[in-house]
Amino acid sequence: MKKILVTCGLTFIFIGVFLLRKDDIILYINKYLNSNKKITIEKNKYYRNYDFNFVQNTDNFSPKNYQDILNIYYTVINSGQNSFTFYCPIEFKNCIKDVKMLANDQNTLSDINNYVHPYNGFSHIESEYDNLGRVTINITHNYTNDEITEINNKIDKLSGQLINSNLSLEDNIKNVHDYIINNSKYDSYRSDEKIVNYKSDIAYGPLFQGYALCGGYTDLMQLFLEKMNVKNIRVSSENHIWNSLLINNSWRHLDLTWDDPVASDGLDYLEYNYFLIDTNRLLEIEQTQHNFNLDHYIELKTA
Repeated sequence: MKKILVTCGLTFIFIGVFLLRKDDIILYINKYLNSNKKITIEKNKYYRNYDFNFVQNTDNFSPKNYQDILNIYYTVINSGQNSFTFYCPIEFKNCIKDVKMLANDQNTLSDINNYVHPYNGFSHIESEYDNLGRVTINITHNYTNDEITEINNKIDKLSGQLINSNLSLEDNIKNVHDYIINNSKYDSYRSDEKIVNYKSDIAYGPLFQGYALCGGYTDLMQLFLEKMNVKNIRVSSENHIWNSLLINNSWRHLDLTWDDPVASDGLDYLEYNYFLIDTNRLLEIEQTQHNFNLDHYIELKTA
């Protein structure tokens, strides 16, 4: 009888603990099951199938170190996902700590974002994580599907006018550079007075509305570079963003914002001070707005 009572008591205790911690227990079991499960990711048409020194695409979503976490975030953003979940393996003791560190590091997340196609880039990214190792990345993108369709149609039409296979790559880039600057102005009202009249922070603004912030200039130039099959990235400092591209086996900078100056006389100017220059030249002529993290843009160290 005593043995039966003890057994019943232990059973009730077990049931009570299970009911009390049911979600944690199920999640813990799921973690074990998922740690041995091959996780795959769906990639959209704007996925970039190449790597960089700072981040690389990966098909391994069970991280072993901080670099693996960086690579997972890059791959998820690069693939155009809205949401993605992976699990920290039990043997990676600092995994959630490292995820938290990255999730709270907006500068690093922004730099990772600069390596992907503009349409896959985020306007907002949020990470959810728990003590049992489940990590979910939620992404809000910069462009709507309607905007993408409209922009692509316009770029397809303009590419026939601006990009000529008989010209050098430099000349074709110059044609696009000149077209964007000649058909748009810097959106001073938005930058200086916070008055938002245009979508000047994305490619839509300069392409359809004639106004751009540095993000708009950079995204639109990048979309044309993609059209020309030129390997390229966006580069950002604390308050500015511009293009960098691989041309003739060398990385060069291209800053349309600074080549389209806001002049005190009200006239429009087209300049080439920031047209396909190397990093040494860039930092020689202007450092305040172009002081970027060379540890995150390693290719540009020797540019």
